[in-house]
Amino acid sequence: MSRMLTIIGPTACGKTRFAVRLAQEFDGEIISGDSRQVYRRMDLGTGKDLSDYESDGKKVAYHLIDIAEPGTKYNVYQFQRDFVKAYQDVSSRGKLPILCGGTGLYIESVLRGYRMSYVPENKALRKSLEGKSLKELTEQLRSYKELHNTTDVDTAQRAIRAIEIEEYYRLHPAEEGPDNQENERVLQAIGEHPLVVGLNINRELRRSRISARLRQRLDEGMLDEVRGLLAEGIAPDDLIYYGLEYKYLTLHAIGQLSYEEMFRQLEIAIHQFAKRQMTWFRGMERRGLQIHWLNCEDGIEHNVSMVKELLIN
Repeated sequence: MSRMLTIIGPTACGKTRFAVRLAQEFDGEIISGDSRQVYRRMDLGTGKDLSDYESDGKKVAYHLIDIAEPGTKYNVYQFQRDFVKAYQDVSSRGKLPILCGGTGLYIESVLRGYRMSYVPENKALRKSLEGKSLKELTEQLRSYKELHNTTDVDTAQRAIRAIEIEEYYRLHPAEEGPDNQENERVLQAIGEHPLVVGLNINRELRRSRISARLRQRLDEGMLDEVRGLLAEGIAPDDLIYYGLEYKYLTLHAIGQLSYEEMFRQLEIAIHQFAKRQMTWFRGMERRGLQIHWLNCEDGIEHNVSMVKELLIN
């Protein structure tokens, strides 16, 4: 049996519910590969769906959810470090680690063993970038690398951080290795025989699910969630930094968008995000990772049996 199972797919394809069912079937625990579910009290906007982790009175354990405070900026370096700890914990108890998420960069950083290093804040660089337009920042970032990940340039704040990281790597090329050899050993072992299962979903079904889920989460109080975070003293710019739901609902909450404008723009942004996720996953395949695609419309039990065959073989 593979040492780890990875479940990926675009938003609204049913990854979490499928991963929970697999954890029940194979005595596993889930390690989240989502860049926003790490934040506490950001539940509806990140789609944690924590109720999905319990079925028939049995709870499936999960990791890397609710581990950071809103307003902070969790990153792929921290994720890789925290993932290794979670992976070792799950494996040490004889459980099957199931990495599940839609953040392609986080998932690939583990499966391909990206060598990461902590990048400190560069105040002088940030000051020099103040006042530049998002277009100017995007062009500057392109001078460092080809832009595969467009989330780096969703906002000026994200673009500045991306430039800060690239400039650090330019000046400190020797420091790009992992902080310790144990992390590298674990990631190398995982990367030798990765079993990656992707959930595919028809484009029209995906779009209808996204729209229905957005309405449902608004009905459940997603706007109140954002207002509550603002009431805690979290700066609007810090919430906007997280993108998608937190960007557009914050803009509405501070009076910059009407409710109708917020809903329309957010719905479009989520559809575009799902397309970018699939683009990233296809890129993972081009970069050498085999992904076994299953159709979510075939049903969970059928797909569980398909995964069982993959695990055995």
